[in-house]
Amino acid sequence: MSIATSSTTPIAVGIDVGGTGIKGAPVDLETGRLVAQRHRVPTPRPATPDAVCASVAEVVGSFDGLDPDAPIGVTFPGPVKRGVVSLAVNLGEAWRGFDARTHLESALGRVVHVVNDADAAGVAEVHYGDAADTDGLVIVTTLGTGIGTAVVYDGRLIPNSELGHLEIDGVDIESRAANSVREREELSWPAWSARLQDYYSHLEFLFSPDLFVVGGGVSKKAHMFLPKLRLRTPIVPARLLNTAGIVGAARLAAASAAERAAQLDHPGDGVRHRQ
Repeated sequence: MSIATSSTTPIAVGIDVGGTGIKGAPVDLETGRLVAQRHRVPTPRPATPDAVCASVAEVVGSFDGLDPDAPIGVTFPGPVKRGVVSLAVNLGEAWRGFDARTHLESALGRVVHVVNDADAAGVAEVHYGDAADTDGLVIVTTLGTGIGTAVVYDGRLIPNSELGHLEIDGVDIESRAANSVREREELSWPAWSARLQDYYSHLEFLFSPDLFVVGGGVSKKAHMFLPKLRLRTPIVPARLLNTAGIVGAARLAAASAAERAAQLDHPGDGVRHRQ
């Protein structure tokens, strides 16, 4: 697929690895828009690290005219620390403690940034969505098979928050309020909204955020449940929908590449760039 952009537009590639599909695209870092059609391949079965890394390389290789120095960002459905995936339940036990960054850099021959999928989506919404003009604390939640969260303060990501696993009345809230639970239990919108009310009220009590952003596929039907919530904190649906992981991964990859370059130019100066 050809990339439609001018030579002066800063471009990075975002790849979103999920339990059923691996999708990616080059991203215009000024606007957050995809500059080529998104390319998707099925997640391999079994989803071994070698097979998934090969599929990521296939997606990256599908874009004609990509700058060989373009940063690459890759999301995974689990906590990520310094490029290592702590756990990825939807991919398998082989991913526990897997050094994804090192393996992907070897497979791609490029510098790669690895990030949790909800964190990437949160960064995208904060920089390119309706949260772009919000200072302070923004909590982005993704309501899907589970509940993913991203915490961003003044534009800077606080990674691996996993606030979907808060216990409320002794129960992991994800097991009561994820969208998959609504579908499985055939809950009405009012009944599900009551469970979401418990969740967002608890988040509000703990963190006093300046804004909630609600993502996941069900956010396309936000008018069915968000107006039913009674909160002090403004709450809005995500704008980027299913491109958020790709866009956020690309932005974080560009920030990571800039930080690495700065450290090479000025080793030991402690430079840290805003995400």
